[in-house]
Amino acid sequence: MDGYSGALKRLLEENNVRAGDVIKVITEEREYVGTVIPRYEYASQDFLTLKLLNGYNIGIRFDKILSIKLIEKHSPPSFKSTLLEFKSKNLPHAVIVSTGGTIASRVDYRTGGVRPALSASDLLSVVPELADIAKVDAEVLFSIYSENMTPSHWTVLARKVHDYVSKGYEGVVVTHGTDTMGYTAAALSFALKHTPIPIVLVGSQRSSDRPSSDASSNLISAMHTSIEAPFSGVYVLMHGWVSDERMEVHLGTKVRKLHTSRRDAFKSVNSKPAAIYENGRLHVILDDLPKRRPPSSFDIFPNFDERVALIKFYPNMDPEIFSYLHGKGCRGIVLEGFGLGHVSSRAIPVLKKIVRDGVFVFMTSQCIFGRVRLTVYDTGRDLLEAGVIPLEDMLPETAFVKLSWCLGNFGEDKVLDVMKANIAYEYSSRTILEEGECFGK
Repeated sequence: MDGYSGALKRLLEENNVRAGDVIKVITEEREYVGTVIPRYEYASQDFLTLKLLNGYNIGIRFDKILSIKLIEKHSPPSFKSTLLEFKSKNLPHAVIVSTGGTIASRVDYRTGGVRPALSASDLLSVVPELADIAKVDAEVLFSIYSENMTPSHWTVLARKVHDYVSKGYEGVVVTHGTDTMGYTAAALSFALKHTPIPIVLVGSQRSSDRPSSDASSNLISAMHTSIEAPFSGVYVLMHGWVSDERMEVHLGTKVRKLHTSRRDAFKSVNSKPAAIYENGRLHVILDDLPKRRPPSSFDIFPNFDERVALIKFYPNMDPEIFSYLHGKGCRGIVLEGFGLGHVSSRAIPVLKKIVRDGVFVFMTSQCIFGRVRLTVYDTGRDLLEAGVIPLEDMLPETAFVKLSWCLGNFGEDKVLDVMKANIAYEYSSRTILEEGECFGK
């Protein structure tokens, strides 16, 4: 009986109640009206789960139930997509490329978690407002959790986006899981050189069937931005605050997920947001962004070398970790050092040796804001002498992606020059730290 057993199962059977039915539950304290939800695999056998009329789920202890009454019979919960009818033949042509993640997920009542379950076309039917914005095509490129994204996925995605823009699509939105969306945004920022339109990555912190979901508002705002923005390049759009009024558009190389669950988890680091989408209007913040051009073919450098490591240095870290990586064929290492870019002095001889053996080693900082500076203290100067290259205020994740991209597309003799060049706004000319950049403001 939909996952229920024992006395609770018998109570439901006696009242001809199945999952999807609307019932009234009378307890010792109060009455509840809602839809019966299947018991998920790891839930207690002692609770009946109801989805209330406000959209939230509650669990009611069996020993508190005085009676239940069937109000309406319904089929078990399921999702049916519907075909969008676009309002005008003159709408711009856009595409949603789906890679999975929470924005393309629904609750799995077997486990109680969320899983990649919606296709890209399903997303369109969940958000019918898209039919007012553009004539939207959709493609499921991947259906995976973002923690499973690899450099090979970045290559496939970059080529797919390049194909759509080269064919004349005026808007491209990529739906992506939030955990590694910053990595993918950086990858596309480097791989797609001089893209003529804005490519907008968008995700959701809460799945589309939850009442507090940000999926719909994020997707609508991302489509507006990709179609209407006067700039080009690769960006991430997510909530700018916990409410739905303001979305922030972040440079693909300057954005980081800073909270596990808040809807405004993404913030620009060492940079202002590129733009704000608020109350249906786009407000450009950065004034030196590349201009939008008519969609057409453009250069693409889609390859990534997987023999790159991102290492966070920690107290008492064994320096032989670097020798191990070198022995495994690692061609480049990005270090997250302390503060201005420091590591234990014990590590410097090992780093010097692997640099001499041909491994590229770059330094970033574990700090969220600020920039690396290896000339202030003795340790930093020793690192410079050992051949470690500082990367100013580049985010560690962006540096990792850029090094993988450099090694995948250019000869080793060009890596240092390319890593030092400011290709996709990965470097800031000066460090920005304004009041309100952190949570709670």
